Amino acid sequence: MASENYKTAPQPETTTSWEKEPARPPVAQPRPPPASHLALVDVVLRFLLFASALVAVLVMVTSKQTEIVPIPFYPFKAPASAKFTHSPAFIYFVAALSVVGFYGIITSLISLFSLLRPRSCPKVVSHFVIFDVLFLGVVAAATGTAGGVAYIGLKGNSHVGWRKICNVYGDFCRHIGASVAVSLFASVVLVLLVLFSIRSLTKKIPK
Repeated sequence: MASENYKTAPQPETTTSWEKEPARPPVAQPRPPPASHLALVDVVLRFLLFASALVAVLVMVTSKQTEIVPIPFYPFKAPASAKFTHSPAFIYFVAALSVVGFYGIITSLISLFSLLRPRSCPKVVSHFVIFDVLFLGVVAAATGTAGGVAYIGLKGNSHVGWRKICNVYGDFCRHIGASVAVSLFASVVLVLLVLFSIRSLTKKIPK
């Protein structure tokens, strides 16, 4: 009878925790967010700004032409040259577009670096909109000034006695016109940059 009342003590479990629970897969490290399409467009536009400013400056500084023109002592003629340094408006144009071209290449490199490493310098890229608006005004002023002088050279002004010169210096005027047209394209690029910068900033505002 004593053997029937005898109860064996419960044996301790010999299985370990790693045998009871299945092994968890390693947690994958979070990847950086994919590059935004707006960031890629920003890089392309800034490179276009640099290229257009460089082309405008090169076309302007090479606008030199020498022709034989009449002098006050009739019937004698003498060679006379036309170049951009003869007009303060064209000098300002070259200086302004040179600064904008330098700004374009610097910001395009920074934007490219920010595109490859999105978390590197977001604050710097977000402040580009301030300089974009500033240089938009600079390029617009330079384009308008150079375009006004070029129009006088093309049409003249009979009311004040300003004669047109493009009938004599045709190559010079074509260089000036092409340079002003490329500068106008740079102004459009800056407008697009401002719009894209504003759009990217509005996305960062918490709703």
